[in-house]
Amino acid sequence: MTNQAFFGDPADVIAAGVGGTFVLRGPEAHHAATVKRVVAGETIDILDGRGRRLTCTVMESTATAVSATVDAVSVDALPEPRIVLVQALAKADRSELAVEAATELGVDMVLPWQADRSIVRWRADKAVKGRSKWESLVRAAAKQSRRTHVPEVLEVEDTRGLARWLESIGGGILLHEDAEESLAGYWSRSAGRSPGTVGTIALIVGPEGGISPQEVDLLVKCGAVPVQLGRNVLRASTAGPAAIAVLNQLAGRW
Repeated sequence: MTNQAFFGDPADVIAAGVGGTFVLRGPEAHHAATVKRVVAGETIDILDGRGRRLTCTVMESTATAVSATVDAVSVDALPEPRIVLVQALAKADRSELAVEAATELGVDMVLPWQADRSIVRWRADKAVKGRSKWESLVRAAAKQSRRTHVPEVLEVEDTRGLARWLESIGGGILLHEDAEESLAGYWSRSAGRSPGTVGTIALIVGPEGGISPQEVDLLVKCGAVPVQLGRNVLRASTAGPAAIAVLNQLAGRW
């Protein structure tokens, strides 16, 4: 069974060494002591969210501080290729469910997309709040899945902004129900090479209402390759995670 994991201050985690004492404070200490009920003698992991993991033995656990001895230090390399989820804003909590599951499955970055047919609209202050909410979501999901790397959440982009971003990385994979080629077929045909910068795969998922023909044309012109995941039409909350699972296997990340 894997150890329970908690996030420490990155600077403190980097400074910690084997044999030293690490003190977890603030909300994470409260969560560890009162919610997860860690006790003296228990082994836990303390993460910095950037790849570093401290394996520790708890010495004392209170609601304000958890003191532990550092038994081991390890650093996880970023997986390759890197997977970026471009998730269109969707109604209800569909896009949030997608981002949460994608984080558990190992996505490395998330880009919120204000698609033409997105019912949800992020403007001005709402864009700041929306991004902050997604950042909290990926952090919680990363901790739940014991990930050492917390995915970065980029600023929201409209379709033209997304098109420019795709051009900057060389393209992406567009999940579309009318595509003639499957994701696996594309991967096989391209000899396992993702579109775009070497080591990066951008997966583009539309909103509940689908991607407009005008958006498809623009994104394809900017290097997006339309693919489908099968005969069934997946919802905005499941398409991205399903594609990430497939890519994890095809790309050897699993």
